[in-house]
Amino acid sequence: MRYLAIDLGDKRTGLAVGHDETGIITPLKVITLQPDQQLIAAILGEIKEQQAEALVLGLPVNMDGTEGPRAKQARNFATSLSSQTDLPIHFQDERLTSFAAEQSLARTGKTHKQKKELRDALAAAEILRDFLDT
Repeated sequence: MRYLAIDLGDKRTGLAVGHDETGIITPLKVITLQPDQQLIAAILGEIKEQQAEALVLGLPVNMDGTEGPRAKQARNFATSLSSQTDLPIHFQDERLTSFAAEQSLARTGKTHKQKKELRDALAAAEILRDFLDT
């Protein structure tokens, strides 16, 4: 199955694509839109382009495992997105995925701006990796 992973943010949303059979995961892009209908339209375009069969949305869980306001925002976004697609939406705990993305960027020699442009797509790839590993 081909998955599109989403690392939802207030200003930037990272996307990654991967396949459960091959285990290959590719960071795609970062969309700089607020979580609204424009972002949903952009994601729907990526679903079509990437021929995704399911979605994996990062769920920002607190370090103690509880869900706070950001998790509620992610769930509300998933509800809005699901009203416009028939694809299943899976939630994946995204704790430490941004940290892992930062770690992989630390030794690249890229500028701060270049890292910022990649970070959220790499975090989406980490979310998908965690999902496929479970």
